Amino acid sequence: MKKKIATTCCVLSIAAALNSCGKVPVDTATATAAAMNPSLWPEAVYPLAPDPDLEQKVADLLAQMSLEEKVGQIIQPEIKYATPTDVKTYHLGSVLNGGGTAPNNDSSASLADWVDLAQQFYAASMDTSDGKVAIPLLWGSDAVHGHNNVVGATLFPHNIGLGAARDPDLIRRIGEVTAMEVKATGIDWTFAPTVAVVRDIRWGRTYESYSEDPSLVSRYAEQMVRGLQGDSSLAGLAGGRHVVATAKHYLGDGGTYRGIDRGDTRSGEQELIDIHAAGFIASLANGVQTVMASFNSWNGVKMHANRYLLTDILKTRLGFDGFVVSDWNAHRYVPGCTVESCPQVVNAGIDMLMVPSDWKALYDNTLAQARRGDIPAARLDDAVRRILRVKMRAGLFQAGPVRSRPLAGAGEVFGTAAHRDIAREAVRKSLVLLKNNHNLLPLKRGQNVLVAGDAADDIGKQSGGWSLSWQGSVDDNEKFVGATSIFQGIDRLVSAAGGQALLRENGDWGEASFANGAGPDVAVVVFGEEPYAEWHGDIAGIEYQAGSKRDLELLQRLRSEGIAVVAVFITGRPLWVNKEINAADAFVVAWLPGSEGDGVAEVLFRDGQGNIAYDSSGRLPFSWPREAHQTVLYQAMDNYAPLFPYGFGLSYTDEVYLADDLPEANNQIGAERLEDAWVFVSRAIGPWQLQLQDHRFAAVEMDGNRASSGADDNLTASAVDKVAQEDARRIKWLGLAPATLSFAARSPQDLSAYLQTEAALVFDIRKHLDPSAEVSLALHCGDDCTAALAINPMLTALPADEWRRFTLDLACLSPQGTDFSQVDRVLSISSSGRLEISLANVKLVPQLGAEADISCSAE
Repeated sequence: MKKKIATTCCVLSIAAALNSCGKVPVDTATATAAAMNPSLWPEAVYPLAPDPDLEQKVADLLAQMSLEEKVGQIIQPEIKYATPTDVKTYHLGSVLNGGGTAPNNDSSASLADWVDLAQQFYAASMDTSDGKVAIPLLWGSDAVHGHNNVVGATLFPHNIGLGAARDPDLIRRIGEVTAMEVKATGIDWTFAPTVAVVRDIRWGRTYESYSEDPSLVSRYAEQMVRGLQGDSSLAGLAGGRHVVATAKHYLGDGGTYRGIDRGDTRSGEQELIDIHAAGFIASLANGVQTVMASFNSWNGVKMHANRYLLTDILKTRLGFDGFVVSDWNAHRYVPGCTVESCPQVVNAGIDMLMVPSDWKALYDNTLAQARRGDIPAARLDDAVRRILRVKMRAGLFQAGPVRSRPLAGAGEVFGTAAHRDIAREAVRKSLVLLKNNHNLLPLKRGQNVLVAGDAADDIGKQSGGWSLSWQGSVDDNEKFVGATSIFQGIDRLVSAAGGQALLRENGDWGEASFANGAGPDVAVVVFGEEPYAEWHGDIAGIEYQAGSKRDLELLQRLRSEGIAVVAVFITGRPLWVNKEINAADAFVVAWLPGSEGDGVAEVLFRDGQGNIAYDSSGRLPFSWPREAHQTVLYQAMDNYAPLFPYGFGLSYTDEVYLADDLPEANNQIGAERLEDAWVFVSRAIGPWQLQLQDHRFAAVEMDGNRASSGADDNLTASAVDKVAQEDARRIKWLGLAPATLSFAARSPQDLSAYLQTEAALVFDIRKHLDPSAEVSLALHCGDDCTAALAINPMLTALPADEWRRFTLDLACLSPQGTDFSQVDRVLSISSSGRLEISLANVKLVPQLGAEADISCSAE
């Protein structure tokens, strides 16, 4: 039974207020781009001179191709939505498997299953029975920390952990291992490495970045490309042990305003070059064969439509002669485009269109546009020429059937002990020791060791996003074949030395839990972020577990029992954890170590003779925040004041005592004015997602331009235009059953600073149909925490079919008992009757509450 918290609201001249607002333009980040200057960029960094013989083969092949075949080469569907027959019929140039997609929709698909499907796709692409040209298909996969979509693969630490290792040679070896495991599944192309330089750690892809330092990102990009593809001569690319690499996401994905995924990077051109292009320039200099365009904009211009950066700079100035692939349906967000039609991006310089499910309509429209000349013949030929060139360099025309290739289906190169040894080395080198009072670490093995925390025995959580699924939602250790959890690693070492490791997630060990009848000598508490990937990983604030300090309470309770506490923090980014650091005797940042939890244990414990087995050698790849408002924190910035600077990390020989007095007040606002909290601006802004729920059924997230709550369409949402394309959502209630529209987050968000700064909930609204029953607007802070008020007076006062801006004082939703530090649905609109409205530009705006259309006072 949900508890509805009553509010007392004073509605002040709603009709007058709404009708006086007028039409308000969309508040989008579209700063005017600075004058563009190609001379600022390095020239001709690409190392490969044209190969006359190869170029002649490409030209001869291109001359034999029909227009239909050429268009087919630039279309890339997902294997869930395309069959080998489709490959033959449409002459498709490529397919991909997205995160969590596997052959036959079987998440446990074997190596043989992957190879069989690859063989079928290859055979279809080489079938000339229809008189067409045989061109081998190129299959791409997101092997971003090992071949992470495939059961039994070696999963390496995510890039942020590798950045802490400071070992470029290790990165090359990881690339080589990843390439072999990808080849074992019959796949020839990986969408890696990510070479982003992150500026705001609220971004949900921070863990995909090696570092805040562009020079480290450059060195790692160079070595990862070499590991994946072979050296820059590409002599080894066709040798059967390497794969085509992808530098992504071009350009500026790590620099978006407020860390918003797919947002706007606001910078001058020189900053774009020095910071965000550094990893791409290094990748190009080492012969990377493909580049993936980014979802983000640069100064308001979508990268997928940015001809200057895609063609004038990347292809012309820098000399890149491989091909540019779009990101997942990213073309649809370009003004004037839909998922089914977008000649603009091809003309801007995109060579291959990644369009997972709607590819047939896109193919038909692109073909028609090529026939009409909307896409010039020369531009289409250039795109196809680049794709053919890469396929030839990769040796696909000579490789033969997939099953006949040296590594296809080869279990001896997949998830092997040798590969896991390298992964374990990477884990050991990635750990960063922030605190080690009284030199508690490393621990002796033959002790009573209490292992606690919900990440201690959870391989999915320690691996993070992009681990068997897109968001890393696999929570069954058995699915991670061959992997070890951190607890399993600890247990192996401690048991072999005659000690005992006791797993108690909640820390309750009991008096008789250990075999020797004694209590724990030490507690190792493993805790941290839940897995996430892009979009869902964006966060509003950087305090760990704000408002619900379960892990802090565990640390404090164990310490109060007189137990020495080692905290092992699982995270994809630096977070504000001052309280947790204060509550531990030692604090280790383990990042997202992947499948080899053994590597964590090997650093935490001494060897069998009591000596240091492996020193703590990791160094911070990102500056660590002292205050909760330090979401943007890097070495070169003004007023740089971290808790731990870039490059910090204790070794076991350091004798440094860190007092338990780190500042614990969450000064989220800091020296700057609190930013508006964007919930929906053109799209739902992570961590928020638009959600529909008919109370008879499970909730449905809107992913695309239309969503329905169920088979009878009782509640529907569709993308509509307000000022820009699809920048608003039209919501329709049929009144068949109670239903709710929400902007929901998968984990609670701390919005208490907005309440403290007298913020208002702001949104643009257009009424199409008056309500036939009560309509409530609510904020939720858990299943038993809801503050709601009826908004029928506001809705009936709205003029029909006209946009109006509406503001609501947050105090209306903050009576006693509402916990703004635990908000999981920031705006919900519910009704059991008929209603039709459109919404846009949903935000929390500080210091606007007193001027809101609806103002409130607590009872």
